[in-house]
Amino acid sequence: MSAIHAAGGRPSGHCPCRACDPTGRGRISRRGFLTASAASALAMNAAATFAPRSARAQATVAPAAALARLMDGNARFAAGRLTSFDEDVAVLKQKTAEKQEPFAAVLSCADSRVPVELIFDQSIGHVFVARVAGNICTPEIIASLEYGAAVLGTAVIVVLGHSGCGAVRATIAAKSVPGQISALYAPIRPAVERAGPNLDAVIKANAQIQANLLRTASPVMSELVAAGKLKVAAGFYELASGQVSLLG
Repeated sequence: MSAIHAAGGRPSGHCPCRACDPTGRGRISRRGFLTASAASALAMNAAATFAPRSARAQATVAPAAALARLMDGNARFAAGRLTSFDEDVAVLKQKTAEKQEPFAAVLSCADSRVPVELIFDQSIGHVFVARVAGNICTPEIIASLEYGAAVLGTAVIVVLGHSGCGAVRATIAAKSVPGQISALYAPIRPAVERAGPNLDAVIKANAQIQANLLRTASPVMSELVAAGKLKVAAGFYELASGQVSLLG
């Protein structure tokens, strides 16, 4: 059987490889055999790597409970009562070295003042984090969060905007900027059109718009949401207070 068949391609009667020549005149060479075997192994490895979320990951925490767990952690952070530092880091590193089973995912801005794990008082292996200036949904960001939800079993995704976001401020101003910085403008512009020139209002609108994109534009995530296996929420992080508020 050829590599085409190993990858789920056309039936043998139409296969162009010598191994599947319907006349029987051709014989598979050693090189052909090794090539086909390698292709089969790669296909099986890929299937194993991107296998659907396990039953165990699903049963770990429900979407509402996962969101509550994040918000409880933020309450501890805002109050200065972190508990994640009490965990044994050496044990955590060993426990998570072979696999990860995060219960939540967060799409946040790349701003250095938004340390996601600290904000939600979580340690190694608990939160799957994607970061980009303006917390916008790019194809790469969506793919990453799909992997987190479909493969790793994250039960909730929070799109986290924050006060004083420079990417949003720049989009409102719409001034000329160097390099590719202006590529951030287009995804944030709908929030400016919805909320007007007020910075905090646009930041919140942007988080809501990006959350809705994840919820509806990704078939992977929309199916999980419809099945009650995933929740996508928008939030706003206040730099000065350290508090996260959920947005309707």
